[in-house]
Amino acid sequence: MKKALSIVLAASMVFGLCACGGSTAETKAPESQETEAEETEATEEAGETKDIKIGMICIGNDNMAYDRNFYMAADAAKEELAKKGINVEWVYTYDHPEGDPVAADCEELADSGCAAVILNSYGMEPAMLTVAADYPDTLFCALTNETSKSDELENTVNAFPSIYEGRYLAGIAAGMKLNEMIENGDITEDEAVMGYVGAYTYAEVVSGYTAFYLGAKSVCPSVKMLVEFIGSWGDPAVEAQTAQDLIDRGAVLISQHSDATTPSTTAQENNVYSVGYNISMVDVAPDSSIVSSRIDWTNYFVYVIETLANGGTVDQDYMQHGVADGDIKLTDLNEAVAAPGTAEAIAEAEEKIKSGELHVFDTSTFTVDGKTLESSLVDIDADFDATDDDTDAVSDGYYHESYYKSAPSFSERIDGIELINEKY
Repeated sequence: MKKALSIVLAASMVFGLCACGGSTAETKAPESQETEAEETEATEEAGETKDIKIGMICIGNDNMAYDRNFYMAADAAKEELAKKGINVEWVYTYDHPEGDPVAADCEELADSGCAAVILNSYGMEPAMLTVAADYPDTLFCALTNETSKSDELENTVNAFPSIYEGRYLAGIAAGMKLNEMIENGDITEDEAVMGYVGAYTYAEVVSGYTAFYLGAKSVCPSVKMLVEFIGSWGDPAVEAQTAQDLIDRGAVLISQHSDATTPSTTAQENNVYSVGYNISMVDVAPDSSIVSSRIDWTNYFVYVIETLANGGTVDQDYMQHGVADGDIKLTDLNEAVAAPGTAEAIAEAEEKIKSGELHVFDTSTFTVDGKTLESSLVDIDADFDATDDDTDAVSDGYYHESYYKSAPSFSERIDGIELINEKY
């Protein structure tokens, strides 16, 4: 079932037209650049401006790297949309990861006139779905979730770009650093051990740390990785303690799927290296941080807001948007720390991902219990065109990540990665 929201503009939805003859043309999906350019030109010629109010519910606050990544994208989208005659007012709520507070935030933002309410983290969607039906004229965007792809509500949508591609590229930077350390005699090949602070044992995290490891392994074949889970998306103190434990276990480089900067700062305190997530960690760990991977939400925000402003429809699902689309990026490489040749190695792999020559989960590059992965069933929703709910994600020599489901689904435990605990 194709589900999308068609928003009817009205004065009560905080749209003010400063000129007559407001455009009602539907804004297409992001790939329709030529159509968008024509609509923008027509709007500018008419001297029309539009005001729109957008709410965002944040799992954390200004102190969390994860949330700061969203604020940067919101600011960038606001600037880009202003050039198209669309004035955006962002309204934020903070520190609500799940449950009743999220539902209350959804109601408050919708009641205040927000044309869309964006929820920025996994775990918020169930609460959102309890109230979304009461606000049919408000679009609810569940980011890094998946149920909104196929629920029965017309005003809920999902988005989850292909962050595993960025994880892989960041892993190459880590592997290059390990190679340099081996060549310099700082460590032996057997001591090329990375530590990874993981939030939960969800497929999203498994997919991410596996992609990171495979990127490192592509340039440093002897690499091994330890993963320790913390049972939280973001807890600065616990993240620091976990990073320290991984270092004590032999990790000479730390990475993370967690929201704070403390894994990188702990790495610096211990004179080991780090690869971050969401934002550059160079400011807090200049002697340790190499690079970070991130989802750049700017494209999606522009797409959603411009679509609503022009009375169009927002696609029910936004996935398979990766490095080729500019939705997945690395922060600037810290050349003072990165190994020589790192930028070139990343650029080469990035071009191969864009062309389709390189697949992150190429089954010839890893094993599971000593064997090549030949099949991996994915439980998909009933609305997908398949004979049953279980589909094999392995074909053509690779695991098709984020293809059969909106969210990452890779959950295989591959060889070379040791899990410290799996209780979360």
